[in-house]
Amino acid sequence: MAESRRVQLVIFEGFQLLDLAGPADVFNAATILSGQPLYTVETLAPRAGPVRALSGVEVIATGRVGDSSDPADTLLVTGGLAFGPALRRPDLIEGIKQAAWGARRVGAVCAGAFLLAEAGLLRERTVTTHWAGSTGLTERYPDLNVEPDRIYVRDGRFWTSAGVTAGIDLALALVTADHGPDLAREISRWLVVYLQRPGGQSQFSAPPATAEPRLEPLRDLQRWIEQNLTADLSLEVLAKRAGMSTRNFSRVFAAEFGTTPARYVEQARLTTARRLLETTDLPLDRVAAATGLRRPETLYRTFQRILGVAPGEYRERFAHPRTR
Repeated sequence: MAESRRVQLVIFEGFQLLDLAGPADVFNAATILSGQPLYTVETLAPRAGPVRALSGVEVIATGRVGDSSDPADTLLVTGGLAFGPALRRPDLIEGIKQAAWGARRVGAVCAGAFLLAEAGLLRERTVTTHWAGSTGLTERYPDLNVEPDRIYVRDGRFWTSAGVTAGIDLALALVTADHGPDLAREISRWLVVYLQRPGGQSQFSAPPATAEPRLEPLRDLQRWIEQNLTADLSLEVLAKRAGMSTRNFSRVFAAEFGTTPARYVEQARLTTARRLLETTDLPLDRVAAATGLRRPETLYRTFQRILGVAPGEYRERFAHPRTR
């Protein structure tokens, strides 16, 4: 019979509900699927009682963080958009510090990294957080090495993850470290989530949607690019098609799309390549040719640079079962 590991999940007023629910369900699924009490989960806060999430849902904290004389195996701090007031609560920060001293490992989901840093626990550590908060984390705590585009990061006994659903990836990684990958894969299937994403994979599970440009020539060009990914999409060709000089086109395009024409084209090709890998069994050379990336080597380099994962591994993790 495996020893039960005690997991303490820390919440505060305005926390992100999924930062709590995602990891809690992973640990609970580990117990259900293994038939052994692998984990016991506690929810702690600055004081015991009801705690309102940002969504308005109330969760009952069963205890006060830092009060227990029985250290946890794992301390995991939640985050959320409304973490600012939590940073200014000495009782919460001190409670986290006290609880962390006795824990075998300490983690944070999303902006929970700010709370760990405020408690002085992450000095000189490599960490991550939600992409929207990475700049703020770097500026507030310059002694941290912040990786802004990682799903999760482990540095010694400290684990940090990106926001919201990345807490599930983090919890699956913790289960893998404790009990191996087979149980983690079974939990993924049970919870109907993608098989574990590697920690180094990009946070961006899909490219940000681009608003339709205001200028008609650029709207036409946007549609034409999507329909002609294998064509010559150089700056000169695109500018000519839009009826502009290359200099003016570059300026107008960046103002409308928030990126350069070359990066936009690359993202469009990457998006189509991802869709082909997810929905077809085309070999990599044909995927590269069909998207204008031309060669498997270019496809590989593009995936590694932008998503942090190889095309073959991406297909293995995200392809529809019918295409495997």
